[in-house]
Amino acid sequence: MVLTDADKAFRDDVRRFLQEALTDELRQAGRRCSGIFSDHPEGIAWHRLLAQRGWSAPRWPVAHGGTDWTPRQHYLFNRELCEADAPPLAPMGTGMVGPVIIAFGTPAQQQRWLPGILSGQDYWAQGYSEPQSGSDLASLQCKAVRDGDHYVINGTKIWTTHAQYANKMFCLVRTANGGKPQQGISFLCFDLDTPGITIRPIISISGDHELNQVFFDDVRVPASGLIGEENQGWAIAKYLLQHERGNPWAPQLRSRLRRLHAALDAAFADPALHGEAEHTRLRHALADAHCRIDAVEALEMRALQAHERGEPPGIRPSMTKLLGTELRQHLTELGVAIAAHQSHLRVPMPDCEGLGVPEEAAFSMSAYLNDRAASIYAGTNEIQRNLIAADILSR
Repeated sequence: MVLTDADKAFRDDVRRFLQEALTDELRQAGRRCSGIFSDHPEGIAWHRLLAQRGWSAPRWPVAHGGTDWTPRQHYLFNRELCEADAPPLAPMGTGMVGPVIIAFGTPAQQQRWLPGILSGQDYWAQGYSEPQSGSDLASLQCKAVRDGDHYVINGTKIWTTHAQYANKMFCLVRTANGGKPQQGISFLCFDLDTPGITIRPIISISGDHELNQVFFDDVRVPASGLIGEENQGWAIAKYLLQHERGNPWAPQLRSRLRRLHAALDAAFADPALHGEAEHTRLRHALADAHCRIDAVEALEMRALQAHERGEPPGIRPSMTKLLGTELRQHLTELGVAIAAHQSHLRVPMPDCEGLGVPEEAAFSMSAYLNDRAASIYAGTNEIQRNLIAADILSR
């Protein structure tokens, strides 16, 4: 990316802010984050620091508290966050429901919810997937029946990330049957402390508690939480998924690759203890990964240029989601290979130093297990391939 003087000045301003605002504890939380985004305590602390600077939701319109950055500046901001080991922020508020409320909400709904998202006062969970409706989201059965000024919800949602921390939820519910599955779906927002809601933890194979199952038993939520029109929620759901898939991948992939190079150097610091052939094989694997990241970045640069020209994103978010998640999984495999036998030690990262185990080894297995979901969330990669094929064949 060729930077103008204005771009360089913006980049330097971001670097100065990160240098001053990111504490050692926050940077450590960013490095230890093996999932999609950091744990709630560190994540919300970092969100609120960004909010004080006016940068917690930079992609929002200025009228709602966002910035007037160019697409290139947004990309540079994301890249600098990754380079500085900033804790990745949960996107459910600023990156998912916030844009939906801005695009489809009434002025009263915008005044009701946007300030809390922006400041970090409110923390949102996403109610989309169900036990029998994950990739086939349109088949969802969680039902909401209108009863006066309320909807009564019955059913369940699953894989609900950080629901144990959230105080609000945006949820797809079935408000009508008949016709195509996409018809009869509505988009509701409500408080998670409403009576009748039960949250049960799901512990992942990495040992993390990020996921939950949420049960609704005759839960009465105000009808004022309906976004858009009743039975027209599918169009809103698709709009949200475009935002979920639209973030750049190359900056975070480069950050992971940088860590792998450091881990490889540390693992082979004593040539007498390791074979040169294995070292060479791993160096070649990292070089290949570097080339693949370059290819993803080239695609993102084309998308960035198209955005600057005012063109719609088209199929590009599906392409980068597919390539980015597969490469992210590949990097975790290389991390396990570098850590070798030490990756099998299921040691919490804070305990590694006292036990004489490299923290990067514990991170490698945690990241490997956690990122098995990367090709599933935000629409499975099989679905992305179908979308890409349909786009190509329609031309």
